[in-house]
Amino acid sequence: MIRDARVLRAGFVPREVEHRDAEVNHLSSVLEPITNGEPAETAIVTGPSGAGKTCISKFVTEKLREEVLDVETTYVNCWRNYTRFRTLYQILDDLGATIDIHRQSTPHDELIDRLQQHDGPRTVVILDEADQLEDPSVIYDLHDLPQFAIVCIANKEEELFSRVDDRLVSRLRSSEHIRMGKYHDNQLYDILRARSKWGLEKGVTSDDQLYRIADAAAGDARLAIGILRAAASKADRKNCDRITDDILIDAAEDARAQIKQKSLDSLTPHQRVVYDLVRDHGPLGPSEIHERYLEEVDEPRTLRTVRTYLSKMTQYNLLEAEGTSRDREYSLVDSAAASPM
Repeated sequence: MIRDARVLRAGFVPREVEHRDAEVNHLSSVLEPITNGEPAETAIVTGPSGAGKTCISKFVTEKLREEVLDVETTYVNCWRNYTRFRTLYQILDDLGATIDIHRQSTPHDELIDRLQQHDGPRTVVILDEADQLEDPSVIYDLHDLPQFAIVCIANKEEELFSRVDDRLVSRLRSSEHIRMGKYHDNQLYDILRARSKWGLEKGVTSDDQLYRIADAAAGDARLAIGILRAAASKADRKNCDRITDDILIDAAEDARAQIKQKSLDSLTPHQRVVYDLVRDHGPLGPSEIHERYLEEVDEPRTLRTVRTYLSKMTQYNLLEAEGTSRDREYSLVDSAAASPM
């Protein structure tokens, strides 16, 4: 049943990207100076979850590596590496320059010095979920190093800009912006059809099923591919020769649950406290959440930062918000309200 499991995995980057030609061309043009040994502008890629931001960023940089010998790329998930040290360490580790760095005692300045001294190929640094950085000054650190080109990925520009100081905001505003919207159902269908063609045996799914997955995913390619992957896995375990409608319904529930758990596991310690407060006491407004949060943590973050946490968790379908900006309240997402199969 499964021809190539890689095609169905979340991080898979296809040889051709569906329905993102304009965005691919835009990002490629931003990074093109690297092919001539020149510095490239910083690129900011924004859009909702599942819009293909990470996919096109990796796709373009891989194409660049195919064309130019002296180019390297490094990918940093800033949700996982949310401190300045972790981000710098991850970049240096990908460059093979961490052999004598001690995680507990090496000062940040030494990490910056290592990057400044890097004399290898020009490197494109993808900072995924850049709005998750607790200390966004790391973007400024990299911005001043001409041997590095930066691609910042975030859900919303304003949330990225709200976390940085004025000296960097002006630079980021003058960067190249690639803005991406949600996929339409027909576009998701095309993506699923391509994944099914290369990842599954012929006849395993029907066009009607792919359209239903696209509709249930509501513009989120990550969820759509997750449903297809879960359905194929279930059918394979049951030794079925095709995906049945019953399997598809169960797969949709499983895919949503897996994505939710992955998002929960990715929360920083402070974000997890905020989430737990909403879970246990919601619906709550941002100010009340912040007051309760202050009692729970050492070195608490500002109300503005907690608002950013709440927005992020809303974008990832962990929380839902009701009301206007003045009387907004947050509560857990009602999973029963998800689009049915």
